[in-house]
Amino acid sequence: MLSSQFISFLEQLISEKTGKTVKHSQTRSLSGGCINNGFEFVSNEGSFFIKTNSASRFPGMFQAEATGLNLLAHPQCIRIPEVIDAGEFENTTFLILEFIQSTGKSADYWTDFGKKLATLHSNSAPQFGLDHDNYIGSLPQSNTFCSTWTDFMVSHRLNPLVKKAASLNLADSGMVRDFEKLYLRLDDLIPKEKPALLHGDLWSGNVMTGENGKVCLIDPAVYYGHREMDIAFSTLFGAFPQEFYHTYNDFFPLKNNWQQRIDLFNLYPLLVHLILFGNSYYGQIKNSLSKYL
Repeated sequence: MLSSQFISFLEQLISEKTGKTVKHSQTRSLSGGCINNGFEFVSNEGSFFIKTNSASRFPGMFQAEATGLNLLAHPQCIRIPEVIDAGEFENTTFLILEFIQSTGKSADYWTDFGKKLATLHSNSAPQFGLDHDNYIGSLPQSNTFCSTWTDFMVSHRLNPLVKKAASLNLADSGMVRDFEKLYLRLDDLIPKEKPALLHGDLWSGNVMTGENGKVCLIDPAVYYGHREMDIAFSTLFGAFPQEFYHTYNDFFPLKNNWQQRIDLFNLYPLLVHLILFGNSYYGQIKNSLSKYL
């Protein structure tokens, strides 16, 4: 739980940021994701969501997340929690967000979500990447700009994690060779597209329902990338209903045979899970590689 000193610090900080005199009344423990601690900070001015972790283990994690949330919120096309502040207290890094009370989904939830994600993806940039690095889960994520998607995918998504997995004895020499062969084929396998503003970690656990019954996105790993990364990620642990994909395609059609590239784009999140959770993901990665070699 939050210490009394930390609570006093948060009271003062939230008061400064909101222009209201905030007095804490209760703390409720919530899920903060796989690696973070989450709390509902109840006050006389309503609730706030507080996420915490170790500042020494994950330096800059929540500052980068705050920047990513603000980037996603800027186009004003999809609900994103408002960032109150992010920083450090002693050895605790923290993120303060508006508290969103989850409710039931509206009747048009998935079609509305498909349209809104298509609109978000229409926001572009000159290059693939981002002007700062961030995290995906607890892993640092490099976002150094590249002029082509395949260069970015190899240099800042796949290859760093293949090397890390090999160093942890989670990827053998055969898997490493398969990835090296795949790199040479990516230009032929992946259609050219402009960089799109991505959530970057778009699985169902990072999709919630706001008070109005519409979609709200949380816990991003933002960058400008190929939009099929988000689409593929949405299928990784159980795909969204088909009306989501149909509506997305109505508003921002995906290139032909996009379904056949899902396993290709999901190699990155599968490598993340291999490193974080162990070799139960090894076989799935090998099977996906075999489809494209």
